[in-house]
Amino acid sequence: MGDKIPRNNAHCTIPDDAEQSTYRFIIVAAKRARQLQGGARPVLPTSSKKPTIIAMEEVRRGLVKYEILGPPPTEEPPVPEPVL
Repeated sequence: MGDKIPRNNAHCTIPDDAEQSTYRFIIVAAKRARQLQGGARPVLPTSSKKPTIIAMEEVRRGLVKYEILGPPPTEEPPVPEPVL
């Protein structure tokens, strides 16, 4: 057979960042992809025509601004030690 050139799937990877949630990345990218499908213009010049790929790259580079809604997470109070 012929020599196959391996494809670089870096554009499809989900960042592994301790500060960011993978779930949050996916939700923000999905909402941005929906905006692109609705006619919004991409922030980056790209050769891809797929809204999901464009959205993931924009979110990965920090070009999509989002706000976390809801109360901040609270720590549980410490459980007191039983007195013997």
